Amino acid sequence: MRQKRRGGSVGLAAIVTWLITAMFGVRLLRLWLLHGGPRSQAAKVTRFPAALLFAHPMLAMSALSCWGAYLVTDRRVLAWLAFGALALTALLGFTMSTRWLGGGRHARGAGQRPPVLTILLHLLAGLTTFVLILLTRP
Repeated sequence: MRQKRRGGSVGLAAIVTWLITAMFGVRLLRLWLLHGGPRSQAAKVTRFPAALLFAHPMLAMSALSCWGAYLVTDRRVLAWLAFGALALTALLGFTMSTRWLGGGRHARGAGQRPPVLTILLHLLAGLTTFVLILLTRP
């Protein structure tokens, strides 16, 4: 009898929610770039550092790659790497969302309102992904 993989359907559901999270993240990045991106950030206090802007999606993609590799190979170390990278991604994302939502007009540009619904959907999908990863208990 064949042994069932650890990730199972919950692991696959995590990939689906991860991709949904990425979709909203790409939308947020697109909106930010359309409104001037780094050029629109006037105040140094609320300016997003380039390392933060690049680290958040790169860590998320790395974590997704590790998670996909875990589902294929069933190697626990890959699941833990994915979890660690996802936790760090969440911390960086929380930093950006609090700066964007709470940073005032300097973080967004004077005439730009934050896309609150898109931010909340991105956060909700990311949190769902995080919980699904935890539920697999690698």
